[in-house]
Amino acid sequence: MFRKAIDEMERNVKIIDNPSFEALRKLCETEGVTTTYGSMAFRTKVKGRSAKLTEIIEGTCSKEHDRLLNKVVEYLKGKKLIKIDRRMCNKKPFHCRAYISASYPHIAYMWTRMLFDIKKKNTKPDFISVQIPEWPKTKIIADAQSGVTFILGSDYTGEMKKANLRMAMYRTKQRGGLGLHAGSKLIKVRDHKTKKIIEKGALLFGLSATGKTTLTCHHHWLDKRKGEGVAIRQDDVVLMQKDSSCLGTEDNFYIKTEGLEPENQPLLYKAAISKHALFENVTVLPDGHIDFFDETITSNGRGVVLRKEIEYTDDSVDLKRADMILFITRRKTIVPPVAKLTNEQAAAFFMLGESIGSSASDADPGKPVREVGTNPFIIGSKDEEGNRFYELLKKNKHVDCYILNTGRMGMNRNDPGEKITVHDSAVIIKEIARETVKWKKDPDWGYYVLDHCPGIDVSKFHPEKHYSKKEYQKLTKELRKERKEWLAQFKKLRKEIKNTV
Repeated sequence: MFRKAIDEMERNVKIIDNPSFEALRKLCETEGVTTTYGSMAFRTKVKGRSAKLTEIIEGTCSKEHDRLLNKVVEYLKGKKLIKIDRRMCNKKPFHCRAYISASYPHIAYMWTRMLFDIKKKNTKPDFISVQIPEWPKTKIIADAQSGVTFILGSDYTGEMKKANLRMAMYRTKQRGGLGLHAGSKLIKVRDHKTKKIIEKGALLFGLSATGKTTLTCHHHWLDKRKGEGVAIRQDDVVLMQKDSSCLGTEDNFYIKTEGLEPENQPLLYKAAISKHALFENVTVLPDGHIDFFDETITSNGRGVVLRKEIEYTDDSVDLKRADMILFITRRKTIVPPVAKLTNEQAAAFFMLGESIGSSASDADPGKPVREVGTNPFIIGSKDEEGNRFYELLKKNKHVDCYILNTGRMGMNRNDPGEKITVHDSAVIIKEIARETVKWKKDPDWGYYVLDHCPGIDVSKFHPEKHYSKKEYQKLTKELRKERKEWLAQFKKLRKEIKNTV
C-alpha cells in the first residue's frame, strides 16, 4: 500500500526535481534569516522528534492506515513538492529519496547537506520519505517492508534524517549486522610500552544531551607532532557488520547547539561559525550573531555542519574495526565516571540504555530514561537487538566495552556531588586507548572501575567520599532493582545477559 501511495502521489503532484544547493538556498530566503557568518537559520513549529506519535508497521497495513494514506494522496493532488535524491553510506550504499512540501524548503536544504551525492538518480530508491509539515495533526508512519515513511504535521528536519537512518539500521540487521545509534572515531596513540603508534576504532553510544557528539568530535589533546591524533568519522549512526567493521552513514553532522563554545568544543564551534552551516531554532541576535546559550526558543537548537570543516576528519566515514565501545550515560549518584565491562555486562548495558530525557524527543528533559541501545529508532524485536549485540561481541574478541558517566558522582540532598567534566571524559578515553589505565574490581557490581588514570584525580570519584556505607548500599540496592525490572521485560533476551546485573 505504501509504495502504491507513492506511485499515485508522483502522478498527481508538481515536482521541483533535485534543485542545486544554490537553488535551495534561494528558495529558503523568505523562510530563514542570514547570520553574520553568512549561514542561514530557521525557526520551526515543532522543536523535536515526535516519538510518541510515531508508528512502525512491520506487517500488513490496517484499514486505518489505508484511509490516512488515501487522504494524504488526495490532499497532495496539484501541490508542489521538492524531490531530493541522496546517498547514504559510501560502501554498500542506500539510495534515499525525499519529497517535501515546497513551502518548507529549509528541510530539503538541511537534509541535502547531510548525505552524499547520488551517483544514479534514475535508480529505484531503497527508502522514500514524504514530509508534509502543514498536515493538521502530527503523525509519523513508517512501513518497514517497503522502506517508506510519511511525516505528517512536523516541520522538524530531524524527522526526515531519522526516517532514513531508521530504515538503514533495520536493513543492516536483516543482513546479519546491527545498526547502532553511535558516533565513531579512530584514535591514534603511542603505546606506552612499545612506543609504537597504535590505532583504536571507538564507538560512542548515547541519547541526545549525554555528550555523544561532543566526545566524538573531540581531539583529546593528542599531539599530531608525535604521530598521535584522532580521525572523526560519524556523530550519529553507524552500521556494524559481522566482523565489527562499521560503515558510516552521513556526510555531515547534525549537532546540538546548546552551550556551544570554543574552549571545550573547539572543533564543533569552528564548524558552526562557518558560512556553510545551517541552523534550526537557535537565537539569532539583531547583529546576526548566534547566542548558543540562549534557550528561549528551545534547548534543542540544531545545526548541520560540514563534516569536512571539522578538523580531524578525513576522507573516510568508516571504521575497519571497532576496538572500544563506550555507553555514555548521565547519572548523578553511584555510577562511576567509567567502568570496564564483560561481554555479558556490555550486552546488559546495551539493553539498559541508561540516560536522561532531552528536548530532542518527547522524553521529559532531565528525567531518567531508558532506551535499548540508546536507540529510539529500532524496528523489530528489542530482545533480538541485545542478543545480536552479544553475539557480535563474542565473535570479535578484540572489542572492549565500557560505561561512561558524563553526569555527576555523589549527589545527595546536601551535596551536588562531583561533576564529571568533558575534560575528565576526554582524558579517560585517551588513556584507555593508550592502555595506561589501572582497574580494580567493584565488589558490588562486578565490573572494573578506575584505580589510576593519568591526568585525573581518581579519588574524587570514589563513592565512599560522598556516601556512608549504609547510604551507598541503599542506592546500590535501588539501582540493581531498577535494572533487573527493566531487563525482565525482555522475555527472549539470553539469561546470561539478564543475570549479569
